[in-house]
Amino acid sequence: MSDLSTILRKTPNWLWYSFIPVFGGLSFVYAGNQTKTKPWIWLGLGITGISLILASTEIFPLIWLFQIGTSFYLKKKYLLKTSLKKVAITDRETANIVAEYRGKIDINTASKDDLVYNLDLPIVYANQIEAIRKDGFTFTSIEELTDVAGIPESYVYKIEPLVTFSYDINQDFAISWQRLNKFSESQLIESGITPEIARKIVVEREKNGLYSSVIDLKNRTNLPLNHYQHLI
Repeated sequence: MSDLSTILRKTPNWLWYSFIPVFGGLSFVYAGNQTKTKPWIWLGLGITGISLILASTEIFPLIWLFQIGTSFYLKKKYLLKTSLKKVAITDRETANIVAEYRGKIDINTASKDDLVYNLDLPIVYANQIEAIRKDGFTFTSIEELTDVAGIPESYVYKIEPLVTFSYDINQDFAISWQRLNKFSESQLIESGITPEIARKIVVEREKNGLYSSVIDLKNRTNLPLNHYQHLI
C-alpha cells in the first residue's frame, strides 16, 4: 500500500486537458464519470456551455482561469476517491480522511478481507476478531477491540475513525468483562459458569496473573467464549 502523501502528489491526466480553452471543462465530465460524482459532470457541462457562448467576449479569460483553478481544486478529491483502497492507514489523520471518502467498516459484519485490506488490520488481529464473532460475541464499542480482541490501544486509537458497530451499546449496557479477573470461583459459579469452567479460569489467573483481555483468557484456558460470554 502507498501512503497518502505519495498518492496526493500524483497528477491525473484529465487535469492537463482542463487547460484547453472552451472545451477543457469536459475534463470535469470525465473525472465525474470516473468517480460517479454527478455534480462534477454538471459543472463540466456548464463551464463548457458558458465558454462556447462567451468565447469571443472579454470575460472569457476569467472563465478559462476559473476552469483551471477548479481542476486543481478537484484534483485532491479525485485522487482520494479513486485511490483510497491503496492507502496505508499510518495515523489517525489518514484514517479520518479515508473514512470521509470511503465510509466506515462495521466490525461485526466486515469480512476478513475488509478488515485486512480496507481497515489495514494485521492478519493476526483480523483472525482474532473473526474467531470471536464465530463464538457468538458481538462487538459494541471501540474499547472492546482491546479488551476482548487484544488489539493494542495505540492501534485501536489510530483506526477508530474508520470503525463502526452494528450494535448500539446504549441499548443494552453490560458490566465489564473484568469480572472474570475479579470474581472468586464461587462468584463465577453464582453468575452461571459451571464449576469446572470457573475453577479453570481462577486457577490459570492465580498461576499466571490477571487476564489482559478476553482473547488472552481464551488463549490461556482454551475455553470457548460461549462458556462465559454472558459475563463479557
